[in-house]
Amino acid sequence: MAKAVTEKFEEMVLEVETAPDTWARICGLKDITVSRSLELDTDEIPDCDDESAPFDKVSEARSITVAAQGSGVWAQQSHKMLIDWFYSGTTKKVRLGNLNAAVGATEYEEGPAFLKSLNNSRSKGKKVTAEIDLEFDGTPTPIAKA
Repeated sequence: MAKAVTEKFEEMVLEVETAPDTWARICGLKDITVSRSLELDTDEIPDCDDESAPFDKVSEARSITVAAQGSGVWAQQSHKMLIDWFYSGTTKKVRLGNLNAAVGATEYEEGPAFLKSLNNSRSKGKKVTAEIDLEFDGTPTPIAKA
């Protein structure tokens, strides 16, 4: 029996373009969740020969949404970039990476993304925490591993 090839913590990355073709990871993030969803439109089609029969339900793809959420500790190294990005209300180029992908498989999903929310909280005796929520503007481009 063949064992699954897995990926380490540091091989699943969230990176933001800080200058043309220069990528940086958001410092302080300890948890990242990537969400991919497909919105569907559905219709019910009647049986013309037997109207008492249950309808046949059919679906069509409507849109794709890709988002990422991250949480961890507040890091001075990423503070200015995140605050500036949030208050700009614009997109930044982002890429999600699975660095242990097989050759020919998608290694990166890349495209412009909005920083939808940026949250910080404090608790006495602990470090200040950070949470981010970003969503791609359109469908990111899959980039295969060379």
